[in-house]
Amino acid sequence: MRLDRFLCEATGLTRSLVKKALARGEVTVNGELVKKGDIKIDAQQVHLDGRLLSLQPPRYIMLHKPQGYISATQDEVHPCVLQLLPPELTSGLQCAGRLDLDTTGLLLLTDDGQWSHRLRSPKRACYKTYRAELAEPLAADAAARFAEGLLLHGEDKITLPATLDIISPTQVLLTIQEGKYHQVKRMFAAVGNRVIALHRLQIGDIQLDDTLAEGQWRHLTAEEVASIA
Repeated sequence: MRLDRFLCEATGLTRSLVKKALARGEVTVNGELVKKGDIKIDAQQVHLDGRLLSLQPPRYIMLHKPQGYISATQDEVHPCVLQLLPPELTSGLQCAGRLDLDTTGLLLLTDDGQWSHRLRSPKRACYKTYRAELAEPLAADAAARFAEGLLLHGEDKITLPATLDIISPTQVLLTIQEGKYHQVKRMFAAVGNRVIALHRLQIGDIQLDDTLAEGQWRHLTAEEVASIA
């Protein structure tokens, strides 16, 4: 790993601040002053202004996403989900999957790129469960059509089989194993209905903690992290 990247990840400093610290002579590697950030480091001891640095372990976070927040690290129009976390925790975090601006519920964030890839990989078929509020009563054949697969507008292949559990004529639980663009809304549009509220409850074996109010978060347990193997 390059020294400047290590300094960023170990401290949360931006690249520009790391560059300034190097230029001021505040960084040593194995006791020797270093001013260039492009050197490679492995197991050396790196000090910044006399403080021994180490990479923090990967972070895995569950967030109860509210409406009105975008699943991104920055946006010029809408507030981003990272703004719901303490500033000192946000460096390097990325959304492991996304939720639409108006969708609420379970959102996972991490700085472990491989874990995030496994969670999102189509080959892994990580199931996701949503609660949907519909504009109209559900058609009688909707569950069967979802189970068979639907051809969405603009697609050339039908969706993978999905499970539809009916709570009421206008409220359902939907479990899918894909993540196409606006997939849930497009699936209900394909059966002549419209989603007016959408809430994600579960990804794989990870369920939204019902003690978390909207906007609240917690670290995943070791068991939850290991479930995405």
